[in-house]
Amino acid sequence: MKSHQTTVAVIGLGAMGHAFAANLVKKGFPTRVWNRTRARGDSLAAAGAIQCATPAEAARQADVVITMLPDGTSTDAVMYGDDGVLNSLRQHGIIAQMGTLGIDATRSLIDGIKRSRPDVVFIDAPVSGTKAPAENGQVVVLASGDRQAAAAIEPVFAAIAKSAKWLGEAGAGSRMKLIVNAWLIAMMEGIAETAQLAKALGFTPDDLWGVLEGGPLAAPYIKGKLAMIANDHYDAQMALEWGLKDARLALKAADTRNLPGLKRISEIWQNAVDDGLGKSDIAVVYRYLGQ
Repeated sequence: MKSHQTTVAVIGLGAMGHAFAANLVKKGFPTRVWNRTRARGDSLAAAGAIQCATPAEAARQADVVITMLPDGTSTDAVMYGDDGVLNSLRQHGIIAQMGTLGIDATRSLIDGIKRSRPDVVFIDAPVSGTKAPAENGQVVVLASGDRQAAAAIEPVFAAIAKSAKWLGEAGAGSRMKLIVNAWLIAMMEGIAETAQLAKALGFTPDDLWGVLEGGPLAAPYIKGKLAMIANDHYDAQMALEWGLKDARLALKAADTRNLPGLKRISEIWQNAVDDGLGKSDIAVVYRYLGQ
């Protein structure tokens, strides 16, 4: 295992953040971690990461800080204040925000960091991919910001992702993430509805995949979701409640543009969440449609 000089702090150890931290430890990066629920970091500490009591402690000795949190409110909470990242991060340190916050929250964060710590290099870098790809280092980073000033982030991205797409000034990554997730959400609804039609006409999800396989419509993503449907097992790769959040962020970002399909999907998914399915994978919408 190669040892690296860049110390990385990972703030937020949900499915994605935990996977990032695990891969960094595995690749030999000195890794510091913090999570509101401390137990989420126990397995990482056993593997060699340093568990910290506050975001400030995690950031104090870090060259790069990754935040992977669900929304702007939780990200602001770890960034500011006496216990926050900005209070202790070294001069010219790098912050890579990798959650899906939406356009407004990302812009607010960019402006807030610029006011509080103008020396800090901020990289807006949400990812395309879910839990299993993150665990296998196969996500794609949608990076934006000053790439030259953030050269130290490149080996970090290489350790947790299969590639990084640099898209321009900070904020562009979050905009592209909403586009990618709008496509993913529309595809998932299409898979669920098509699988329900297949069932009505006497075919199984495996029958459907057997026809698609080898052709231009045979995306690996579809295969994975049809397998979930076939097994009626919905361990969350992307939880329905977070898919709904992202659908709403995309609709808000669209402003006056009419996206009737996405709007209707958000209504269906809200009903499914209200039905108690929010913690399950987005593929669980198939089960909801069949009720």
